[in-house]
Amino acid sequence: MKPQPAWTERSAAPYDVARIRADFPILSQKIRGKDLVYLDNAASAQKPRAVIEAMRAAMETQYANVHRGLHWMSERTTEAYEAARDAVASFLNAADRAEVVFTRNSTEAINLVAHSYGRGVMQREQAVLISEMEHHSNIVPWQLLRDERGNPLRVVRVNDAGEIDLTAFEAALADGKVGLVAITHLSNVLGTVTPVEQIVRIAHAYGAKVLLDGSQAVVHLPVDVQALDADFYVFTGHKLYGPTGIGVLWARRELLEKMPPFLGGGEMISTVSFERTTWAEVPHKFEAGTPAILEAIGLKAAIAYVQNIGYAAIGAHEAMLTDHALRQLAHIPGLRILGQAQNRAGVISFTLENIHPHDVATLLDRQGIAVRAGHHCAEPLMHRFGVDGTARASFALYTTREEIDALAAGIRRVKEFFA
Repeated sequence: MKPQPAWTERSAAPYDVARIRADFPILSQKIRGKDLVYLDNAASAQKPRAVIEAMRAAMETQYANVHRGLHWMSERTTEAYEAARDAVASFLNAADRAEVVFTRNSTEAINLVAHSYGRGVMQREQAVLISEMEHHSNIVPWQLLRDERGNPLRVVRVNDAGEIDLTAFEAALADGKVGLVAITHLSNVLGTVTPVEQIVRIAHAYGAKVLLDGSQAVVHLPVDVQALDADFYVFTGHKLYGPTGIGVLWARRELLEKMPPFLGGGEMISTVSFERTTWAEVPHKFEAGTPAILEAIGLKAAIAYVQNIGYAAIGAHEAMLTDHALRQLAHIPGLRILGQAQNRAGVISFTLENIHPHDVATLLDRQGIAVRAGHHCAEPLMHRFGVDGTARASFALYTTREEIDALAAGIRRVKEFFA
């Protein structure tokens, strides 16, 4: 089945994947004498020189703590750090830069919402609704909320194609007792692009707020939080060709104003006495302690890099790769691909009959091909499809058709080895 990408734009300029690959130093190396074929991008993507150099330059020429110093280097670093917030706000089309909160990653961003909105704003009888395809980071925080405060946790099933059943989704909201819907924008296992516009519209009709986990989505398609009409949106830097240790929570300012702080300490305060403390304005109310300064600067460079290529060009390239991969893998006997969503991105999880996914990944690694194996932090989804784990190949803006062909050939060698 040919994948139908979420975007409709197409770039007129030819996509020069060789030039793009030259921007990523790590891709030029060999593994055990073989060219590196890196297909583990859904776990963490590689970094272009633009990101590496931005962080290096900040360390070499202007590093200091932010917001607190009056000397020129602190002021300069503060400007660079806050420029990263502006870049994220523009990237997501946020209405207000104060709606952008920096976190360590998507996991922390979701936990922030679970703590500050779930415990601080939601009523105990209000339920949280998630789907079967969620990452553990979008399951466990809501379980903790349920176990601590009694907020019910509801789960909507996905069909055999790996798509959310919108009829079942609406039925789960029908009693008006769901306070928050927390749904992935793009599955890290199935590659499914969820119909978030419809999800938000239905959820709002029944009085529920919506959190979208965009950890995978921002890598593959443009995100406009105002157009989506979401209430919370999270993503992480290291999947978007940026550094680890930096993530983003976008939330409507009126919600952030209502939410109590997540962590306490320096930076998030206005005044402190032994009797009471008052909070800084948003977003700083949620950014306790010294932030990830260099990582924010690196994230800004990563965003600029992706935007310079353009999502139309990236989307066309990745749709071609996904279509090619699905056709190549379909010819391998005993290979099963999880999910056949109509709208999907370049994430393909598969099993080989009678061969453990760890063995598949190990033997592919010996051929210089890096894939992920296991449950991909989505155990409930694995159980939904009747498996304990899969091998997963995930594509990036620097992936080539030749690497897809190498994967298919590598899988055939794995089958031959076990035969």
